[in-house]
Amino acid sequence: MSGTESTRPRALLSVWDKTGIVEFATGLAELGFELVSTGGTARLLRESGLEVLHVSDLTHHPEIFDGRVKSLHPAIHGPLLARLHQDEDRTELNRLGYAPIRVVACNLYPFSSAAAQQPPMDDQPLLEMIDIGGPTMVRASAKNHQHVLIVTNPNRYESLLHAIRDAGEVTEVPSEARRELALEAFQHTAAYDAAIASELHQRFVGSPTTVSDVQEQSARLPATMLSANHLMHTLRYGENAHQAAGLYVDPLHEGDHSTLVTAIVEGGKAMSYNNYSDADATLRLCRSLSTDEWPDTPHACVIVKHNNPCGAALGATQKEAFDMALASDPESAFGSIICFNEPVQLDTAQSIGALFVEVLMAPAFSADAKALLMEKKNRRLLTIQSPGDRLSPLERILVRKPVEGGMLVQTEEPPIIDWAKAKTVTNREPTQEQIDSMNFAVRVCEQVKSNAIVMVQGTATVGIGPGQTSRVEAVRIAARRAGDKAKGCVLASDAFFPFKDGLEQAAEAGAAVVVQPGGSIRDQEVIDEANRRDIAMMFTGHRLFRH
Repeated sequence: MSGTESTRPRALLSVWDKTGIVEFATGLAELGFELVSTGGTARLLRESGLEVLHVSDLTHHPEIFDGRVKSLHPAIHGPLLARLHQDEDRTELNRLGYAPIRVVACNLYPFSSAAAQQPPMDDQPLLEMIDIGGPTMVRASAKNHQHVLIVTNPNRYESLLHAIRDAGEVTEVPSEARRELALEAFQHTAAYDAAIASELHQRFVGSPTTVSDVQEQSARLPATMLSANHLMHTLRYGENAHQAAGLYVDPLHEGDHSTLVTAIVEGGKAMSYNNYSDADATLRLCRSLSTDEWPDTPHACVIVKHNNPCGAALGATQKEAFDMALASDPESAFGSIICFNEPVQLDTAQSIGALFVEVLMAPAFSADAKALLMEKKNRRLLTIQSPGDRLSPLERILVRKPVEGGMLVQTEEPPIIDWAKAKTVTNREPTQEQIDSMNFAVRVCEQVKSNAIVMVQGTATVGIGPGQTSRVEAVRIAARRAGDKAKGCVLASDAFFPFKDGLEQAAEAGAAVVVQPGGSIRDQEVIDEANRRDIAMMFTGHRLFRH
């Protein structure tokens, strides 16, 4: 059967995700459509009792290379691209014997799902998951949406059938509906191409986030920055009530619960924009502390308010870690977000008690702990699943920041400091115990907004001065929050002290050790002041700005 032998409107159905396709095809057949299909879709429709033309019946050419080539033919793309309002195109279709195709249902091979498989799929089978004919059909149909209705989302099938019924015939479906479907189709193929480009960049060029050499990292930045994230749902509002906001998901993580966006959310009202923003900062620091560097204190607890840590600790037990993190700044912990790197246990939940907490995050919650925590109706619990029920270490990613006219992109490199090479610049040498505390302090300081000062005792913060325009003021804030616990503390600064006044404030608070990058033209002035105060100080050469 060739194109001009039928006066019925024609629909082309070729989908990987076959959800609802039989019902959609049945509805189209009832509306008088002649069905054309490919491969597995055609088999399914025939098995369901529908009369279906195979694409080969139109092209008079068999599928080749195990289905690699089936729809790339003028008998398909001529009807998809013909401008039926132009006499020349209608005449050409008739001359060729091609009937117009009025409806196309197509979705693509699941490349993102294949790329997300663990262990990772080898390159060659992954390349086989790159759809060629499907995107071409989708784009052609969307380009010619004045004459072709293109649907890529199974959730649209029912409403499209209603639109055709309401219009009386397919040619009368309103232009607004056609444009909406076309836009969705172009977004579908754009996201698909972005996912392919991003995954192949990772495989062929490599990750720029595991390399400490800046020049090598720069060479691995992608030539084009793409995003394939999908809208999961809109949020109540944005950072403020007059702003709109949405939550988007990376398709590589759709279907799992291993990330903040895909976490299991229980209790309370829906998460807000600010909740997610603060939770991201909390989770990032907790992952950063969830390594094997502190085997005697493996339990991490992080408390964040307004994107800045107000308490962080490592403990021999989870309860100990929570108690120490809370003690760092109990006032700011009101209305905070808390993250644990291991499943929350009952004694920890009892310690949290009635404290007002917006969100609690962990890789799991014991049944009795969950029951107790959920007694507070506005408290949300987020389960972020992780291998072995322990948060995986921080994954270093490309960080993007929109700016007017484009965006800034940088790698996020961990502060891997070789303490054997860090330079003691004062007469007093720090002890090994103090160096261990420095390692913890620097890890926390990395996640605090600049200018940042962090005071710690052991592996627990006692005072944090975040986000100040003056470094000396950051010291004052950290000291005020630490109080007596500043005596003998280790103090970390995210950048050098430009003047000795910051060191003076640290000494007056009681700091015994200071760790900072160094590099100021007044370094010697600061070193001299440290020696006068009998303070040990180390330079790491590693700045930790976070803006």
